[in-house]
Amino acid sequence: MSDTITKFGPISFITGTKGGRYPYCHSLYIEEAGVVIDPASCLDQLQEIARSGQAKSVWLSHWHEDHIMHLDLFEETTLCMHHLDGPPLESLDVFIDWYGAEIQGSPHLKARWEKLLLEEFNYKPRSIDQDFSDGQCIDLDGLTVEVIHTPGHSPGHLSFYFVEPEILFLGDYDLTPFGPWYGDRYSNIDEIIQSIRKLRQIPAKVWLTSHEFGIVESGNQIIWDDYLKVIDQREEKLLAFLEQPRTIKEIGEAWIIYGKPKEPMDEFELMEQISMKKHAERLIRCGEVVFSGDKYYRK
Repeated sequence: MSDTITKFGPISFITGTKGGRYPYCHSLYIEEAGVVIDPASCLDQLQEIARSGQAKSVWLSHWHEDHIMHLDLFEETTLCMHHLDGPPLESLDVFIDWYGAEIQGSPHLKARWEKLLLEEFNYKPRSIDQDFSDGQCIDLDGLTVEVIHTPGHSPGHLSFYFVEPEILFLGDYDLTPFGPWYGDRYSNIDEIIQSIRKLRQIPAKVWLTSHEFGIVESGNQIIWDDYLKVIDQREEKLLAFLEQPRTIKEIGEAWIIYGKPKEPMDEFELMEQISMKKHAERLIRCGEVVFSGDKYYRK
């Protein structure tokens, strides 16, 4: 069909534009059942599926814009996802707000995000038609899919285990060297750790991810260790930085998450600060950091 398609029995893995790097992701398509998962990969392939009229439902792993870019091609299909990730799809204002209260406080940044979501990510409000729940098993014409609620990256993040071929779609737990991402308001580091531990116990032969690597042969448990280790490494760097009292702005300017300043600067500053605040609050709960006035410091 195309060199962007890799087949695993009835499952088609559609490689995203730019190798599945943001603002794209990889998609899955189960043709016999008419199921499209995360339609934000390759526009040509997704348009072909839409024109065929065979798509019956779209499954979303979560609400982020790089997973819904071409959802507008499938307006007549049934939309399935976890209800906890539904609100941003129903309202553009909510979508923007979920990236952090600071965005709402900046008219310039908010206006830019509105334009970006409407023009580049083709945002149109949608309501969930079918709410997926943890442990739910779905029969797709003889292909059994287990729905796995894996919160942390987002409250309603879902992974999908295709039982017979033993293929696990991880969604945005993408096993890249960058490590887990938790740069919006409702992402949660502790839940990410729990979800990763849950996923690595599933007896899959192949792991499929939403970004970059895309297809990973199972058996390499070290890749999970390395992925989780990034969280610890970030906290070690933060603790060293907090030998002196620091504001959240100063912590953000250390670029512990992204390594260096990136453009657009105000957006990456926001995500850096949100991510590092989660780390700081986690270390406070562990008794390793104190917050006083407007500054954090190592205990």
